[in-house]
Amino acid sequence: MDGVPRVREQRRPGESAALRFSVLGPVRAWRGEESLPTGSPQQRALLAALLLREGRTATSGELIDALWGEESPSQALAAVRTYASRLRKALDPGVLISESGGYAIRLSEGAGTLDLAEAQEISADAEKAKHSGDLSLARELLNRALALWDGEPLASVPGPYADTQRARLEEWRLQLLESRLDMDLEQGCHAEAVSELTALTAAHPLRERLRELLMLALYRSGRQAEALAVYADTRRLLADELGVDPRAGLKELQQRILQADPGLAEPSAPAAEPAAAPIRPAQLPATVTDFTGRASFVQELSDVLAAASTEEGRVMAVSALAGIGGVGKTTLAVHVAHQARAAFPDGQLYVDLQGAGPRPAEPETVLGAFLRALGHPASSIPDTLEERAALYRSVLDGRRVLVLLDNARDAAQVRPLLPGMEGCAALVTSRARMVDLAGAHLVDLDVMSPEEALQLFTRIVGQERVASEREAALDVVAACGFLPLAIRIAASRLAARRTWTVSVLAAKLGDERRRLDELQAGDLAVKATFELGYGQLEPAQARAFRLLGLADGPDISLAAAAAVLDLPVEDTEDLLESLVDTSLLESAAPGRYRYHDLVRLYARACAERDEQPPGERDAALSRLLDFYLATTAGVYAIDRPGDRLVEHLEATEYPGLVFEDRHQAQDWLYAEAVCTLACVRQSMGPQTLARAVDLLWAACDLAESGANSKEYEAVAGAADAAAQEAGAPRAQGRALTTLAFVHHITGRFDPADRAATRALKLALASADPLTSCWSSNILGVIAIYQNRHEDGEAHLARAIENFRACEDRPGEASALCNLSRIHLATGRTASAVALAQQGTAMYDDMDHALKGANGRYALGLALTQSGQLSQAVSRLQEALAVFRDSRQRLWEGMTLFRLAEADVAARRPAQAAANAELALTVLRGIGGDWRRGNVLTVLGRALSAIGQSGRAQVCWREALDIFEAMGAPEAAEVRSLLKPLAVA
Repeated sequence: MDGVPRVREQRRPGESAALRFSVLGPVRAWRGEESLPTGSPQQRALLAALLLREGRTATSGELIDALWGEESPSQALAAVRTYASRLRKALDPGVLISESGGYAIRLSEGAGTLDLAEAQEISADAEKAKHSGDLSLARELLNRALALWDGEPLASVPGPYADTQRARLEEWRLQLLESRLDMDLEQGCHAEAVSELTALTAAHPLRERLRELLMLALYRSGRQAEALAVYADTRRLLADELGVDPRAGLKELQQRILQADPGLAEPSAPAAEPAAAPIRPAQLPATVTDFTGRASFVQELSDVLAAASTEEGRVMAVSALAGIGGVGKTTLAVHVAHQARAAFPDGQLYVDLQGAGPRPAEPETVLGAFLRALGHPASSIPDTLEERAALYRSVLDGRRVLVLLDNARDAAQVRPLLPGMEGCAALVTSRARMVDLAGAHLVDLDVMSPEEALQLFTRIVGQERVASEREAALDVVAACGFLPLAIRIAASRLAARRTWTVSVLAAKLGDERRRLDELQAGDLAVKATFELGYGQLEPAQARAFRLLGLADGPDISLAAAAAVLDLPVEDTEDLLESLVDTSLLESAAPGRYRYHDLVRLYARACAERDEQPPGERDAALSRLLDFYLATTAGVYAIDRPGDRLVEHLEATEYPGLVFEDRHQAQDWLYAEAVCTLACVRQSMGPQTLARAVDLLWAACDLAESGANSKEYEAVAGAADAAAQEAGAPRAQGRALTTLAFVHHITGRFDPADRAATRALKLALASADPLTSCWSSNILGVIAIYQNRHEDGEAHLARAIENFRACEDRPGEASALCNLSRIHLATGRTASAVALAQQGTAMYDDMDHALKGANGRYALGLALTQSGQLSQAVSRLQEALAVFRDSRQRLWEGMTLFRLAEADVAARRPAQAAANAELALTVLRGIGGDWRRGNVLTVLGRALSAIGQSGRAQVCWREALDIFEAMGAPEAAEVRSLLKPLAVA
């Protein structure tokens, strides 16, 4: 078994299709895709008994006992013969045979299959994969085996034999589930496992292995109190039901959790995708083929790294390389790291920390990327820096990994990123000498020796050209200050121009604009080196170099660069690739480009000095803003057909991209999120502020993404301040609307209310109808959360009126759905359902899938409270599918929460607990504490109903802490839930 799905054999013309039988659910038979009649319940019982014999003959007496037991009818033998005769006619010839006074079903190879036999074969292959260490394949195979179950085995089949086999097959299914869940935890999928285990322990409360797995999953998810509460619930249940104590394994696990046993920490092996090989990151950039000199440094650093991989008890090796820009720190570090790869077989991690730029990389962001590269599931990566750093060290425990931290700002940025584990090592490069990095082996990297510099120059230019002009070559490397980057740029220019001699280059460097003292003046040395490359560019190249450096953001796409340059994409690509050849620009990925941070600063200086006319700089950035605004508006329009916002945005002169479908549009929006927000932040001058704010509004989906929510909020705050300073009420009203929106998403309702109130006043003063509509709508939503129902109804009535005046039907539908929630909260259930239905119908009429899901969400709430639980669940599940497909994590999590509420109302506590656990997982990092408190409250109700009162109490106490800290009225409800437990 190799993990590849089986493919059914193609039949020859005229050959009958193979038979298929199922017992892991209702007993059924098919010929190809044709369903075959299996007769009465007793006839199906006979078929099941024969199938479960796996080809062995069953005597008539055995079959009579299987179907009726000790209470068989007088005509039982005749009945068995009748059933057998009918089955023989329904099946292919030779399948059901009579022999030795009994019957058998024989399925020759290729003639028929049984789902049970297939499940047995797959599970055996899974066991082999597990023993070979391939847990990813084993998990995939077990999931395939479990997928063959279709409800209760032998469903509705009568007889004692069916009862016995049903119990056996269900027990086997649970064993397979436990095995797969055990492997889930081995591969770090503990957060995802909690939901499934919660439901399973509710369905099988006396099964201790499931309780043990749940305790471990909770503990590894940072929920120690709940894990211990599971043990307490289990002990009480076993005592009440069976009069016994938990088995030894469960007791031992409780003690280990109490002691915070390090052995319970998450395994270091990362969770891989099904059937994928274990992830060993190999992120090192390519080493340069002409690496030259630095022999003593290479040996020194190699010795330090070798000690980390060979000396027992050595916690970690850290080498920090310091020196001015362009001195070759990264080149040396990458070269040494490549030489040391064999000593670190579990992988090599790399990151550019952008320490010399205005916004150095945040350690928590880097840790998130490292954890994903090591195979850790993104959904279970914690939020805080401290938790991520601890998880990072845990994942690296027992591994031998080399980490290259390039271009660090200071020791504080580096410390959380150090592995800290025996067998691991870190190489750090920085302009600053990190004397405060405890235990680090410090290396001060100086310029090259004259011999090394000449050797590097010769390797790039060629021996023949240098040999005849050795003195001139020495003049060149001396003029470069023996800086490797300067030498490399100069030599590359010469190598690309076959008509030049070395003396020509030396003469150019002798020009007063490239004097030796400038090349040796700290950072000015790097600037002079860039000046050499820049001065040799063709006019079109030089213009591209200058203008592209103006754009903020970590990199730039080809399409965005074309907007900056106002050129066709094809011409832009030619220019950018030629700049890559000069080393003045880097190719970050196909179709994306970036500057080294110092090169970007130099390019901007060139733009200020050389760009004529001066207004071209502003024009280039204006085109970039137009590009992002036009493209983002197109994404918004695809996601929200009929929405009038795009008609009220500032006009753009430069066009944007056009997408074929919603998924392609969303892919672009999230891929360009950082650059889009950087463009907004950069465009807050008087001439561009209005477009910048509109771009922020059109990109509102980024506020809900989790990954970009904090930056979106920060940019919205900056836009509000800039508009206020500029005296631009219309722009400020829109900025405040986005700020109110993001505050509402994060559960900070008071600042959201203040921002929306200010936005409404400004909208009225500046006659901005759409801002008036949406600020009123947001005020209504906030009032719902704050239980100010009269205020909320007034706000939403005004929003509906204004949306209708603007002929904005999606906005009207939104306000109607929100008004439904006001009616729901004030006991007007019937009208609440009607309003939500009206809003949803309006969305459906416009083929508005995403907002239609919001309508179904509101309708699901109303139907739940009106007692129409089946319909409520259907609407919520429809909404959930759309939210997942659209990557709307906030609403995916909230819909799971609402499904849990409906499940509680329908007395399906196990399903409610599973949905609430999934909601907690999805809402990690977004939604705010208030929403988390609500989910925990419902989770506690579900857990209490399935007998896990200890866990319920832990959830309620956490929810109470959240609500009390916020001063939220929900605290009273949670206190009432805790009070009976406290009294008991």
